[in-house]
Amino acid sequence: MTPNDRYGTDVLATDWRAPKRGRAVEAPAEIGAVVEEVTTDWCGEIIAVDRDLHTLTLEDRRGKRRTFPLGPGFLLEGRPVILSAPVRGAAPARPTRTASGSVAVHDAKARVARASRIFVEGRHDAELVEKVWGDDLRIEGVVVEYLGGVDDLADHLRDFKPGPERKIGVLVDHLVPGSKESRIAQGIAKSPVGQHVLIVGHPFIDIWAAVKPERLGLARWPDVPRSIEWKKGVCQQLGWPHRDQADTARAWQHILSKVSSYQDLDPALLGRVEELIDFVSA
Repeated sequence: MTPNDRYGTDVLATDWRAPKRGRAVEAPAEIGAVVEEVTTDWCGEIIAVDRDLHTLTLEDRRGKRRTFPLGPGFLLEGRPVILSAPVRGAAPARPTRTASGSVAVHDAKARVARASRIFVEGRHDAELVEKVWGDDLRIEGVVVEYLGGVDDLADHLRDFKPGPERKIGVLVDHLVPGSKESRIAQGIAKSPVGQHVLIVGHPFIDIWAAVKPERLGLARWPDVPRSIEWKKGVCQQLGWPHRDQADTARAWQHILSKVSSYQDLDPALLGRVEELIDFVSA
């Protein structure tokens, strides 16, 4: 700067609009990294990253945890970053067991589908059964279909016409004494086709609750008042989006992503599904 130059060099010659800490750059949200969320000044270690919900969880030095959306708004080593889920690693070695615990049979062709079927109440039930027992079902040639509700089960059975070679196994939610579901099951068991139909159930109000809550970092599933639709109430109490069916679908995919084997499910469900597979494949 010359003695007569009060302002020095041209301020426009540099990027005068650049933030003091520099511009944000893309960075993976690596487990163990310590970051700060700038709008709340929350600083903590990344202990979890959820790809389905697009979130990360930070734990501060006092052991308190808080979840934030992935993306901009974080500082890593004092510099602004845009956090994203880490790139997945290489595929693991082929397992020796299926998700249900059976011995894995690699490269086996699926058996031609039997006439017998397993019915479940809804799409989420079918997806969970497929994820854990899918390999077993293909080996046995058993197809799983969802009903959309147990109220119309009798109509489905009349259309299907069960018999000795056309058995039906049915998995019912909330099959407890005195429930609507139990009355429907008792009526079908006493009907002419009852000997070819096996209806079993679990005690959970919804198949979501068959997933062990600790797999989602919960001590237990929330208690939802009867006046609120259970799935929506769960999402609301857990702080998940719950405005519409799309939010519910995303929540289920998040839950389902925490299931990798039978060990992630409550035993009250495991025995019932195995019983149905045995019945229709005998």
